[in-house]
Amino acid sequence: MAAAPQVGEGGWGLRARAGVSSPTAWLSPAQAAGSPTACYQELSRFPTITRAALRAAAGAQTFLLYTECSRPDPPRRRPLRFSRHYSLWHTGDGCLAACPAALSAEIHNQLLSQDSPTGRHRAVLSRCPRQGHELLEVWSSSGRSHSVDLTALGKHGEVYTERPFACLAWSHSETRLLYVAEKSRPKPRPPCPWDVPGTAMPVEEGEEEEEGEQFVYHEDWGEALSARSVPVLCALDLEGSRVSVLEGVPEHLSPGQALWSPGDRGVVFVGWWHEPFRLGLSACSNRRSGIFHLDLGSGRCELLSAERAAACSPRLSPDGHRLLYLEGDLGGPHRQCLRLRMLTWQTRQTVTVLDVVQEPTEGERGAVGRAGRCCGVGPRCRAPTTPARCSCAPLAAFAGIYAEELPPRCWAADSRRAVLGTPQRSRTDLLLVDTEAATVTSLTAGSPEGHWELLTLQWDLLVAACSAPHRPPSLVVAVLPPARRELPLCWVPLEDAPTVPGITWKTLTVVTPCSGQSPPAHGTQAFEALLLSPPAGSAPHPLVVCPHGGPHAVFDARWRPSMAALCRLGFAVLLVNYRGSLGFGQAGITALLAHVGQQDVADTQLAVEQALRSEPLDPHRLALLAGSHGAFIALHLLAREPERYQACALRSPVSNLPALLGTSDIPDWRYVSLGLPYSFERVPRAEEVAAMLLRSPIAQAARVRTPVLLCVGARDRRVSPTQALELYRVLRARGVPARLLWYPEGGHALAGTEAQADVFRNCARWFLQHVGQPRCAGRAPSAHGGPGAAVGPR
Repeated sequence: MAAAPQVGEGGWGLRARAGVSSPTAWLSPAQAAGSPTACYQELSRFPTITRAALRAAAGAQTFLLYTECSRPDPPRRRPLRFSRHYSLWHTGDGCLAACPAALSAEIHNQLLSQDSPTGRHRAVLSRCPRQGHELLEVWSSSGRSHSVDLTALGKHGEVYTERPFACLAWSHSETRLLYVAEKSRPKPRPPCPWDVPGTAMPVEEGEEEEEGEQFVYHEDWGEALSARSVPVLCALDLEGSRVSVLEGVPEHLSPGQALWSPGDRGVVFVGWWHEPFRLGLSACSNRRSGIFHLDLGSGRCELLSAERAAACSPRLSPDGHRLLYLEGDLGGPHRQCLRLRMLTWQTRQTVTVLDVVQEPTEGERGAVGRAGRCCGVGPRCRAPTTPARCSCAPLAAFAGIYAEELPPRCWAADSRRAVLGTPQRSRTDLLLVDTEAATVTSLTAGSPEGHWELLTLQWDLLVAACSAPHRPPSLVVAVLPPARRELPLCWVPLEDAPTVPGITWKTLTVVTPCSGQSPPAHGTQAFEALLLSPPAGSAPHPLVVCPHGGPHAVFDARWRPSMAALCRLGFAVLLVNYRGSLGFGQAGITALLAHVGQQDVADTQLAVEQALRSEPLDPHRLALLAGSHGAFIALHLLAREPERYQACALRSPVSNLPALLGTSDIPDWRYVSLGLPYSFERVPRAEEVAAMLLRSPIAQAARVRTPVLLCVGARDRRVSPTQALELYRVLRARGVPARLLWYPEGGHALAGTEAQADVFRNCARWFLQHVGQPRCAGRAPSAHGGPGAAVGPR
């Protein structure tokens, strides 16, 4: 067995490698600045860890870890997906040792995969490249044991592989699999050569003609779910390789996120109401939904959660006694602070473990604290002790839960504690929740990595991925100690990514002045911005300003290849978390309603002004880079200060609010954003349309002088690409330099290997053309004469 990695001098910053060594050769600053494409490819080669699963061996002292990773593959114009394998074992001092267990292997045609509770079996849903059929297979250490052609059986349509519906759940007995698929409906009558007047089309036995039905409109679930309409719960019985569509789900519900109930006697699932019509579901946690239990014996379907709420993400404890789930309010902001609810299975009693946090307050019940002794090696530790990666952190206020879902396996072995990841201001941290005491402990606050994701928690082994703006994702593992002794954790890196040279980052706190436009209670609320900077020797830096979309989203301190690439090109990047961002309390989210186009715009400009005063930045070389609602903010800034910004690049921009009423999959947001109530039967009034137009950037387009690059996807269901087309025509007619990139297969996010690379290439060239080439480090002294931003968090 290979030697285990050992941590040398301790502290958060030390990183030991147990896997493949990361590349250390980098493009020089001059080479990076001369080729945006090469710079982006260099930084996008680092993989993202998408899934992890553990299997116990040798009396639960040795474990096998399986991970799935993905990174862009430019030559093949698609993602490269591959697996990695590790051996883990306890060292006896509360830590783990690890080594690679096998070579990496490419994953082909896989859609979903899930390991059984014991880890002895793996279910894999794949698509046959030749026929296009969907195959559900089961694999074990002895090879493939089952293979079922779901398409050939014809019991249902395509299997759902997208959030929030998708699931692939093993029964506790490991004899059945549960998944969600499109309901089967009669195929439309195909055109044929003999389909002429007076000639009858031959009909096969058992086939019914659907004359007059082939053009009936079928609703879908909007952006990123345009091929999903009527989901059904399906079960595969492995003993007989039989597939059945489960009956008993009420007709007004669309089921998803299913799992087996205790004893495999029923199914727990999330049901979304779809009457009177469907609204977009992607990135919307405010849609009416509930947690249901379908008893397979009686066929009875029982609502377990509140009648009028938005519930999702059910997770059953290892002992089968408790069900944890997330719950939010109906309507209002599409993303919001959520409650953590817990149901006791036998009594059906439900309690709120963690409630909505309006404003984070130090010292309140549920505050993020730290337990156990200090490790002695962190920046705030009292005395040196054991050298290990420490998660000691100062007592900080718990800001609430904003996660879209709980980790698939989030429960500790004691069925009392659970771990989840959620934004906390401009970070995403791992929080340990004691469901009985209703307390929260941060496992990662104070670490230099600003984004943490729990991949799995099994046998009290934590497997996580962490990253920072200047460091790609790393895979780490730790042992979860007993209750009330959780800290410090000993994190062991398995796959370690290097720090990108020349990039530093910091968090800026921006305090807003009292304003008549803001609600008095929140007029002085602070917000944050992340500043990424190139080497200090090239200062003053040109600045790219990025307000996020949403608007209820957040820029956490994670790895973003495109932002790091801009820094490598010589630009500083300011990621603005204006008031209304996730992770700062529900009050800030609510306060933005009725003030979009005003408060968010003013906050972004305030962050720019503070950064220009405090950092070595060039006030005469500013650019804007944003998407969706962030592009809405950017367009307002261009109209407010026509001479301030030298370039602007926008993705899927919102420019004409009333035009989205009939084209967006979330028409409710048009009303809610102005502080107006929404109902399904509502029709727009003249005064409301006028108010929307007044808040629209298109109404101020005549003031724009800055060159604008527009990037849109033709299949965008959230913000119609005609928004950008209208703006493009207005700018061109007024002599403003404008360029429009139209991606025929692109959606709202412009995802995909080829599209993402092309968007970055064009945006970088646009900035270099209109803002100018930044100076390379070492060629010009800093105009401010000060050092660059310190690496790490606040």
